Amino acid sequence: MPEESQATSTGRARPRIVKPAEVRRAELIDCAQRLFLERGYERTTINDVIEAAGVSKGAFYHHFEAKEDLLEAIAARFADQALARAEAVFAEPALDALQRLNSWMAISRDWKAENISGLRALFTVLLAPGNALLYHRIVGAVFAAMSPTLVRLIGEGARAGSFEVDDAGLAADMLLWLGENRRSLVVEALALAETGEVAAAADRIMRRLRAEEAMIGRVLGLTPGAVRLAGSDEDLRALLTAWTSRTWDASALQSRSSTA
Repeated sequence: MPEESQATSTGRARPRIVKPAEVRRAELIDCAQRLFLERGYERTTINDVIEAAGVSKGAFYHHFEAKEDLLEAIAARFADQALARAEAVFAEPALDALQRLNSWMAISRDWKAENISGLRALFTVLLAPGNALLYHRIVGAVFAAMSPTLVRLIGEGARAGSFEVDDAGLAADMLLWLGENRRSLVVEALALAETGEVAAAADRIMRRLRAEEAMIGRVLGLTPGAVRLAGSDEDLRALLTAWTSRTWDASALQSRSSTA
């Protein structure tokens, strides 16, 4: 149902603005995402988000109980945006199941490259010491968003005879957790890239991705080399170079999130 905004700024009440609840929630996420990127998660308060959104505290707490809820919502939004792009693979009738899987992975890589600044801002928080519980909460939200699409893709492939899989849900879980379990290696590689050793960092990640490709192929009953989880070496080095950049375009990220 619609909400009323009665936010105050410098002690003066603003006019009431009635908006649908889903619009107000999206605006709060927009403001939090921009502030987290510009100021950092730790330096942004709930009051900062309330002020930027122009809402009352009551309107804010109608949607979110804590700042961590905002971060979870941003992560879920990122996952939804990536999946919206990946849905294009189901609109191509000429693609078989393996081609759809590889196309889905390629689209996901492209999306990460386009949103590298926002992803860095998010994961810098999640990978910080003491944020393990928050990290796993966010991972759960992302997995919940991604799992249905992956289950559908694998299930359709199994029914078409392209994949040798008895349980599409279990196979999808395996693929998701395989990616999650590379986290410690990726963190080490990112730290290496920060020292300027981008090529060495890319080599570490690429060797892991190639091993994952072989494992995914075995799970799906495919021939070696059929799965294309990793892109080119050049693309990975470019991604790591962008990750180490300190120049983040917050306005561009906000524009993309608002129009997605």
